[in-house]
Amino acid sequence: MTDPTPPQPARTIPVRTAPPVPPARSGKPAPVTGPWRPWMLMVAPHRLAFWLAMLILVVASGWWLLVQEDRVHGWFGLGYAVSPTLTHAAAMVFGFMPLFFAGFLFTAGPNWLRVEPLPVPRLQWPLFLQAGGWLLWLAGAHLQAGVALAGLALAWLGLAWMFMLYWQLVRASRAEDRMHAKSVGVGGIVGVLSLAGTGLAMLAGHDALALVLVRTALWGFIVVVYVSVAHRMIPFFTSNVLPLIELWRPFWVLRLMLGVAAFEVLALWVDFFAPSQQAWPAWTVLAIAVELAAGGVLLWLAVVWGLVQSLKIRLLAMLHVGFVWLGLALLYSAASQALWLATGQPVLGLGALHALSMGFLGSIMVAMVTRVSCGHSGRALVADNPVWAMFWLLQVAVGVRLLAAVQGMPMWLTALAALLWTAILTAWALRYANWYGRPRIDGKAG
Repeated sequence: MTDPTPPQPARTIPVRTAPPVPPARSGKPAPVTGPWRPWMLMVAPHRLAFWLAMLILVVASGWWLLVQEDRVHGWFGLGYAVSPTLTHAAAMVFGFMPLFFAGFLFTAGPNWLRVEPLPVPRLQWPLFLQAGGWLLWLAGAHLQAGVALAGLALAWLGLAWMFMLYWQLVRASRAEDRMHAKSVGVGGIVGVLSLAGTGLAMLAGHDALALVLVRTALWGFIVVVYVSVAHRMIPFFTSNVLPLIELWRPFWVLRLMLGVAAFEVLALWVDFFAPSQQAWPAWTVLAIAVELAAGGVLLWLAVVWGLVQSLKIRLLAMLHVGFVWLGLALLYSAASQALWLATGQPVLGLGALHALSMGFLGSIMVAMVTRVSCGHSGRALVADNPVWAMFWLLQVAVGVRLLAAVQGMPMWLTALAALLWTAILTAWALRYANWYGRPRIDGKAG
């Protein structure tokens, strides 16, 4: 028999290359990168304001380092048209701090007040006037007093303009809680009036009066803004990250801190009219008692707000450690005045002033600006190893400056403190200023 099925031709199976298997998705978009572009500074208020603040911070700190090195070694042979002490004080109080304030207040402020944020073009000229004015101030300190005063006038115009815009936001707000925003605005008014008074005092040839006005702004403007923001934000940040810590910020605490700032302003003027502690011993005893009590309460408040618990989270710990310096500065001031009353000598010198300015203001500045810069660049809210190291080196710099303030200490210690401050803050500023001219890494706007 034959097979009825005819034979079939052989079949071939084509061989093809398998398509590539796509990589597993992590759920996170790839980070956005891009070159540094100046126009990116105009994308959000904090970008331009923080960048200009860091510029003035680095220049003013570097200038003060040159002054200190020249005092110790005579390397540069610097001449002065304006007292270097007054030049330094004004630049450190009014120079970069209000620019950092602008970056925060015009970013977070509209959220507090529930109003529309201002576009950056409305803020640029107040910010540019301040930055340009302080650069001119530093140059004029060596060239001619008139040049320095012209810089001061430009900076005053920018500061007044900035707080006029800020008060427009406050007045437009219908938010229930406007106490923090209003206390910041009142501090701004004190700053504007104090800066105007500083210029008028210089025109009249009263540098001592000008210095008192600068220090009035330190407590009545800078510290007032700091404690207003600290009262609102430190408990909020802490309770968000550490749920076992209750959000506790009664308004009597804010009023206490504002009252302490007002008392310190009063003390400045009493000391100006009676420069010897022995002249009004009863007043000095009262000032010591107030500072001891206030310093103790603020240290207690730091513990209540979660100081110990915060040490597990670096970025939060930076805020809490910075706040501790406010209480320590008041206790240090009380000890300084007690020693002066007992010995008739400024044994601790300007230590209390630098515990406040470098310790409290400097530490909180680094912590808060780092936090805002991370959050608004699309990065995680963390203090990585470099910024954590910078923060603790800053604490070392504060300690060196306090030691240098003690009567009889060699002048080179002050220069060393200036070197540490300048190196640390310059490294910190260069790192974060680099972010402001680049896109957010998460691709979002802002």
